[in-house]
Amino acid sequence: MPSGADLYTSILLSEENVKKYVLPAYNLEDSEISQIKFKNTEKQRAVYKITNKNKYYCLKKVYFGLEELLFVYSALEWFFRHEINVPKILPTTDGNRYVFYNNMLFMLTPWVEGEKCNYDNLFDMLKASHNLGNMHKLGKNFKPIEGSALRKDFNNIYNSMNRRLEKFLFSYNSASKHNDKFSRFFLDNFDNNLNLAQIALTVSSNINHNNLSKSLCHLDYVNKNLIIDIYDNIWVIDFDKCKLDYCAHDISYFLRRYMRRNKTKWNVNFAISCLESYENAYTLNIDDYKYILVYLSFPQKFWKISKDYYNNIDKCNKKAFLKLIINSNKNIKYKLDFINFFIDYIEDKFKCKII
Repeated sequence: MPSGADLYTSILLSEENVKKYVLPAYNLEDSEISQIKFKNTEKQRAVYKITNKNKYYCLKKVYFGLEELLFVYSALEWFFRHEINVPKILPTTDGNRYVFYNNMLFMLTPWVEGEKCNYDNLFDMLKASHNLGNMHKLGKNFKPIEGSALRKDFNNIYNSMNRRLEKFLFSYNSASKHNDKFSRFFLDNFDNNLNLAQIALTVSSNINHNNLSKSLCHLDYVNKNLIIDIYDNIWVIDFDKCKLDYCAHDISYFLRRYMRRNKTKWNVNFAISCLESYENAYTLNIDDYKYILVYLSFPQKFWKISKDYYNNIDKCNKKAFLKLIINSNKNIKYKLDFINFFIDYIEDKFKCKII
């Protein structure tokens, strides 16, 4: 049986060898093959588009072991059977749901045709939000098939915020010892970002984690993984990161990617509209909303860029890091306003003070 460690040490097959050694398992050896995506990291992955007699398939080299692949297969089957539009993992000629060759695992699904969800189209975003709420409602009782890894990630967000704030203050101390452009920019903009981090820490300390909604979560629910077909149906692809987790984590990740864009600029009305659309399918409680507030409030990019910079200050590209941190901070005033408005919205919705 292939393990995760085995997969990490694999050398990617050429397209010719994929055609020769992998596709015959699906009777697709006479197909055309083109590499769509390749990521050469420790967790090496690749995606190929397979064309065969006017039919199109997605062949993926996965970066995890068989037990985790079975969890992903279980998740896809679960949502498919509950009428969520997801691609099914197709069987090989001998009935397996994967091909194991040369320490590499491959899986095949139909190719989902369409356009990725448009962040500039509020209708697309409302549809995606409602679909995520429906997935969470349907995923509450999910159980993976026997032999699957049990993927779950119910991390305590207060502990996470506490650790991050400590590292943030470490970056402040490091910046105070340097007089380079990055450090001056960091210090000039530290107070606003510290304010956001402290709001996140304060609110997270009052979350009842036992009350947080739990379900099967996608955890990479962003526009590149949301496809709108020609019939205006939404399809969800790439379940590589799916786990049992807090629903608020899933929707927070989705919202943060949407809100921090230059065109969106932390528009609170857009965020509330998405949450209302989500709640038309699945209702969130006060602790779910607190979690979302914490996740959106924390200055993730500003924090991470500064942490990485001071951990590698003697060998990093200082100009590149300066550009990154400037870009991460350009909508800070919009974000501060957003968080204040969002706090008011939550307090009015639940008729209680949260900070």
